[in-house]
Amino acid sequence: MSRVPGEAGRSGSDLDRLAASIHASLVQRRRARAGEQGGDEGVDEAIRAAVGERAALLSRDSRDALVERIVREASGLGPLEVLLGDDEIEEVMVNGSGHVYVERKGRIEKVAVRFENEEQLRNTIERILAPLGRRVDEMSPMADARLADGSRVNVVIPPLAVDGPAISIRRFPSKRPGPDDLVRLGTITGPDLDRLSAAVSSRRSILISGGTGSGKTTLLNALSSFLDPAERIVTIEDAAELSLAQPHVVRLESRPPSIEGRGEVTIRDLLKNALRMRPDRIVIGEVRGPEALDLLTALNTGHDGALSTVHASSAEDALGRLEVLALMAGIGLPQTVIGAQLRRGFDLVVQIAREAGGRRRVTGIETVGS
Repeated sequence: MSRVPGEAGRSGSDLDRLAASIHASLVQRRRARAGEQGGDEGVDEAIRAAVGERAALLSRDSRDALVERIVREASGLGPLEVLLGDDEIEEVMVNGSGHVYVERKGRIEKVAVRFENEEQLRNTIERILAPLGRRVDEMSPMADARLADGSRVNVVIPPLAVDGPAISIRRFPSKRPGPDDLVRLGTITGPDLDRLSAAVSSRRSILISGGTGSGKTTLLNALSSFLDPAERIVTIEDAAELSLAQPHVVRLESRPPSIEGRGEVTIRDLLKNALRMRPDRIVIGEVRGPEALDLLTALNTGHDGALSTVHASSAEDALGRLEVLALMAGIGLPQTVIGAQLRRGFDLVVQIAREAGGRRRVTGIETVGS
């Protein structure tokens, strides 16, 4: 029976190698026993037994820490577990095995956490995607999904990701900032909030525009608190992020195609169906495709009071982008007609931006002319 040296003088790299060796041996044993009935004990029990055999000279606390570490590698998210347990972290970004960044309070910083090698990183990706019914490979090297806690995860692997697999995990707090919180944080002024509150209550359609990470969804969620609790609200999102407090909410989420290329349900499909669900309000997390035309049609046929977001750097660009997205529907409507529908459909465009210091701030509220 092989034994490891005592703790005295044992370096972190020695423990790294020991943890990796035990994990690898467990993987091999589980694969070898995969075809046996009842031939494999639980993961935790197997890890404790292996640590007890190969690290008997370590203290109990050290063995327990080693077990916890290997459990994270075997069934958790490895090095990312520590980061995802930190409530202050808003986003985790993995650029290959050796470079991990996080965003805290709007600022991006590199952290000491890293993966031992690309194989460990790919194993972590597999453990993230497998419970969600997704996978990535050379034929399908990208995946976008929602984790159980509501976080959004995006994965890109080689050959598309040149420097190794890349993971982006955008986290959302369990309690979203409300309207008063946004005023306190300086995201929006009191008078602007009062203006938007009155607009939502009077069923004016509002489009929130901004760049990635500017706080569009957070602002959209806050404005939704002004919706009448008696209304039937249908939300439509690529990945369900909104958390509405009203009692009568139907949440719809799009679905990408399967590995075989079947079963896709787009935002446009959901929007068309939502119009048959007797909605009082429609809230679309983000308009990013030809569903823009269906939204404009809905806004011009009695479904007023909608809330949505779009990626754009200004209110003018937001309206221009919606026109382009509506043209992508490809039904031959002239741009002048789409522009007229756009001006009649939306009442306000709210521009929000992330400043250099990381603070999100509403930079303007523009009235859409008819």
